[in-house]
Amino acid sequence: MSQKTYSAKAGDIKRQWHVIDVSDKVLGRAASQIATLLKGKHKAIYTPSIDTGDHVIVINADKVKVTGTKEKDKMYYRHPRAGFPGALKITNLEKLRQRHPEDIIINAVRRMLPRNALGRQMMTKLKVYAGDTHPHAAQKPAAFEVEA
Repeated sequence: MSQKTYSAKAGDIKRQWHVIDVSDKVLGRAASQIATLLKGKHKAIYTPSIDTGDHVIVINADKVKVTGTKEKDKMYYRHPRAGFPGALKITNLEKLRQRHPEDIIINAVRRMLPRNALGRQMMTKLKVYAGDTHPHAAQKPAAFEVEA
């Protein structure tokens, strides 16, 4: 039996497209499964230093569910003018859902991926839409059901 560790090459990677409907799914549980698909951990050829993941389309981001009192208590912080006094902007989940419902999913998934160039490359394969339509029908995405 060979004792060599397999390392995926760029030519070995076959990317698929998945469409995920997150309406009435719990945010954190859905985001962790989306991050797994983006990283490629569901594949046998997974290599930590290579982006082996698939493309993920998320629809109905405005209908994602949170538990407890997170709707009012969960805060999002951003620095649009970093380094300047008074630059910190704070908003809660309820207001963010009204303004930019896609950002709820994007923030949750981004924080579950590596914080380096590889994680930024994985994030380019994530497409999030507030409604139930998306412009990626030509890629023939397969429906993926998240257990959330």
